[in-house]
Amino acid sequence: MTAAAPASSAQDFSPALTFECGQCFRFGAIAPGVYRGAALGRSWTVSRASRGALITCAGGDPDRVGRDFFDLDRDYAAIRRAVSVTPFMAAAADFGRGLRILRQDFWEALCSFLISQCNNIPRIKGIIGRLCEGYGAPIEEGSFAFPDAPTVARLNEGDLRALDLGYRAPYVLGAARAVAEGRVTAGSLHALPLAEARHALAGLEGVGAKVADCVLLYGLHRLDAFPIDTWIRRALAEHFPKGFSHGVFGAYAGVAQQYIFHYARHLRGKAG
Repeated sequence: MTAAAPASSAQDFSPALTFECGQCFRFGAIAPGVYRGAALGRSWTVSRASRGALITCAGGDPDRVGRDFFDLDRDYAAIRRAVSVTPFMAAAADFGRGLRILRQDFWEALCSFLISQCNNIPRIKGIIGRLCEGYGAPIEEGSFAFPDAPTVARLNEGDLRALDLGYRAPYVLGAARAVAEGRVTAGSLHALPLAEARHALAGLEGVGAKVADCVLLYGLHRLDAFPIDTWIRRALAEHFPKGFSHGVFGAYAGVAQQYIFHYARHLRGKAG
């Protein structure tokens, strides 16, 4: 059964910006302004509405679960004001109006960003899709849930290589076993200061600084995490004063990072 939630019509929420910014890999456009995907064991459809977006989901109350998953109760207008510390940043924040950081499952984010290393979006989505179809529980509308860590931990490297994970297979397997055995948990990482949580994640094979920060931001909703990739490194060098530190963004560094990433790609596309 699919439940619709008019109460979940969200202002200051752009499905396109939220799903196309590289933070998740299981949502895609099925029509102009309409996105469908799977998360938290449910199938979701998000479409543009006159005052934001209309969210529906299969198998649950879309208002109760959706408000948390899509971070709808947070004042992103206030965040945009807080991070607009330079003219470029103000422009980036305004251009990213409607982008929100999803509250994704920790294990799914950890697995997904291990898979994302040295990879492109279509290939990442393909690998994750095969992983879910092969080992995830069926959910409504022909979708599959993301397989939990114990399920993946029971596989072997050959099973994962068959999904085209390549050299990432032992990384995913090792992380699955660490999570399944309770050696790495969302709760323990939430309780740690950011630097210590990053260090704990980096203890997993295949997890470097960028992957650790992606997991902290997207899988644990640590909005103070600031993943640095080639796009961000270039944008900081080109558009911010020498010696600029992203620490000035404070508790919302991760949201600022997404605004910078989205705006920098837009500017590079115009220049190209």
